[in-house]
Amino acid sequence: MYSVVAYGEMVADRIRTDAYARALQLATAPGMTILDIGTGATGILAILACKHGAERVYAVEPDDSIHLAREIARANGYADRITFIQGLSTAVELPQKVDVIVSDLRGILPMHQRHVPAIMDARERLLSPGGKLIPQQDRLWAALAEVPGLYQRYLDPWSDGAHGVDLKAGRRLATNTWRKGRVAAGELLTAPACWATLDYRSIQRSEVYGEIRSPVLHEGTAHGLCVWFEAVLVEGVEFSNAPGAPELIYGQAFFPLAEPTPVCVGDAVEIDIRADLVAEDYVWRWATRIVGQGSPPAVKAEFKQSTFFGAPLSLGRLRKRAANHVPSLSADGQVRSFALSLMDGRTSLERIAEQLAARFRDRFGDSRDALAVVADLSEKYGR
Repeated sequence: MYSVVAYGEMVADRIRTDAYARALQLATAPGMTILDIGTGATGILAILACKHGAERVYAVEPDDSIHLAREIARANGYADRITFIQGLSTAVELPQKVDVIVSDLRGILPMHQRHVPAIMDARERLLSPGGKLIPQQDRLWAALAEVPGLYQRYLDPWSDGAHGVDLKAGRRLATNTWRKGRVAAGELLTAPACWATLDYRSIQRSEVYGEIRSPVLHEGTAHGLCVWFEAVLVEGVEFSNAPGAPELIYGQAFFPLAEPTPVCVGDAVEIDIRADLVAEDYVWRWATRIVGQGSPPAVKAEFKQSTFFGAPLSLGRLRKRAANHVPSLSADGQVRSFALSLMDGRTSLERIAEQLAARFRDRFGDSRDALAVVADLSEKYGR
């Protein structure tokens, strides 16, 4: 979840905020009902919907920051028109279908946690026939980039080490991760290419994939792939975190190559990109092939990278995730299973902690120690 400071930074991004304000103005008519998914700590989109005539706004946010949004709505005189609901939109039931769904659940890229499934669910369950989605669409763009400074910050610690310690084993993991960066338009070595479009009005799958086939336009050294979005909120209202566009809070996404690769004008670049939602976030894959102009053409570089290889997973952990694994509860699992079994809607946390401490005397000194565990489980799984 975002911090209150981060929410403030998002509101301060006037390009983003002004675009949403304009989209809501165009999409909202007096008497409409609006759903704001991810209202955050400010509730600003819900408040703007009211300003533009919405009769009822449902503002949904799973984080405790929703209480600040409720206070801000009250201070602005809209507490009677905004219904705040703490929880995930996928678990929300509304008394009516809404005319407009507005959300800004993206991170640096739109493929952020369970953003896409949340929009698909809300569209199918909560949007009236003919209703509007804000945003309507995200177009995804990419280009090969020469960014030595960004690449060095990314990888130099693993290349050079510190105090004579060889850290090169971490370089393989670092080159299989991506991060936020700031890339200038003049640092792009190939023309921007649109590799995927997310149309939220019709999208049916959470995975996203595409390919780029571009010639090199500028001689240099390729360090990685710069990826960005163009958001269409409503027809005629767009904003983008593209290199060269007015700077937004998002920056761009930088996917490093396994090794810097010199390129010449006319070299052929082939990149396949794929993002698959696994559990709560995306696993990315990017395969890069750079071919020179000789006769016959020579492959200058070929890399296959994935964020799956960017996490230091142990074989033991992977075995536990295998489909044919037959699990049994660890000692910690037994503690939590017993505590959860006592959460029956009739027994207090104090009483559950007493029974837990009595059952697992070797684990807890007294019921006060057990109460911390029980309270955490109640917060995460209780109602």
